[in-house]
Amino acid sequence: MYQMFSPNMLKTYELCPKKFSFKYIKNIQMPVEDGIFEFGKNIHALASYYLKNENITNLETSLSKKEREVWEYLKKVKYFGYEVINTEYNLSFKLGNYFFGGRLDALVKNGDRYYILDYKTGSVPENTKYDFQTMIYLLAVKNFFNTDNIVFVYIDLKNKGEVNVIYTPELGAEYMQKLLAVAGKIDAEEEFKKRSDCKCEYSLICY
Repeated sequence: MYQMFSPNMLKTYELCPKKFSFKYIKNIQMPVEDGIFEFGKNIHALASYYLKNENITNLETSLSKKEREVWEYLKKVKYFGYEVINTEYNLSFKLGNYFFGGRLDALVKNGDRYYILDYKTGSVPENTKYDFQTMIYLLAVKNFFNTDNIVFVYIDLKNKGEVNVIYTPELGAEYMQKLLAVAGKIDAEEEFKKRSDCKCEYSLICY
């Protein structure tokens, strides 16, 4: 069925197969009011321009008090002083019969080590080591740059901290096994059933 999977697709399927069906198979998009999402988009855009050495003076003067506080913290993190490989970086890789990929907020390098940066204005995943975003992004960089020297850095802008996941070949093998398992499960689905505890934006049309 699907041959390209993003972290959000896999997360949605695990949250509720029915929601996955509505969103990614039937392509039904529901409006969601999310102030955190808009706030995050502004910070992500500002960071991308900044790392690309664009003039952001006008953007900075238009920031709200909350945005300015977060931005002042973010631009002082040590990773912003490293070599910039790319920002808003689309990467994918093939695994078995499937492709997995997504968009990295930024990829920077210090010496021989690559750092995947992910800015979180909301919550950092509870289990960052086995979050689908962690798995897919680390494997994508490993495959594209042919290196095991990679760190995934979740920059927690809400609590002004960070969570790191260091790639190892053993972890990579585990990730590949997990990704193939969930992709194969989705591929074999005949009926996408609703999870009884799922309450989301599709509730009004879900049965």
